[in-house]
Amino acid sequence: MDETLQLALPLLQPAQAQKHVTVNEALVRLDGLTYLTLQSMDTSTPPGSAEDGESYGVPSSATGDWAGHAGEVAIWSNGGWVYVQPRTGWRGWVVDRHASALHDGSGWVEGGVAVSVNRAASALRVLEFDHTISAGATSTTSVEIPQYALVFAVTARIKTAFSGALASWDFGVSGATDRYGSGLGLAQGSWVSGITGQPVTYYADTPLVLTGNGGDFSGGELRVAIHYYSATPPEV
Repeated sequence: MDETLQLALPLLQPAQAQKHVTVNEALVRLDGLTYLTLQSMDTSTPPGSAEDGESYGVPSSATGDWAGHAGEVAIWSNGGWVYVQPRTGWRGWVVDRHASALHDGSGWVEGGVAVSVNRAASALRVLEFDHTISAGATSTTSVEIPQYALVFAVTARIKTAFSGALASWDFGVSGATDRYGSGLGLAQGSWVSGITGQPVTYYADTPLVLTGNGGDFSGGELRVAIHYYSATPPEV
């Protein structure tokens, strides 16, 4: 046996020379895979250098040194890349997406909490974005609640105080303008915890709407987080 089963750590062989090379490579792989942190799953061109133990999920579009290693975890070690095939059930944190990921045996499922043998997946996700307030009686976000999202809550915090003639504001969607909050404050740091009594499913991409009470908005900035569940069907 040349390597371990789960993490593919290289093993010392009888009478092997340069044992420290094998041991150090095993330690770097162990460091890169334990509490797995993937810098990215979308970077196609490998960086020219990295910290020993720094890991990436290799995408299908990979080029350069990563060509031919799609789907594997690439770990920088001693000036080059070593590769490990992830196994079903591995979990990691994806730095550039600020999200957890679950490996289903074929690929990574962002926010995955359960997967089937044919890649049907249940995922919990948080979509965060900043919204600059436009002048007027209402302000509509350009980022939308995704189609088929089952939304548990929309939370938010004011980054820059809201200005204008309004006394307060409501937060929701078209047709339900106070679904996620009503009579809300205007000061910097004010927050919204818009938890719905029953989760709401959106069957089309849907923007959020801020509505002024007692007057119009003239400015401000809001940081928004949409907390939702999504489901993907099995593959054939």
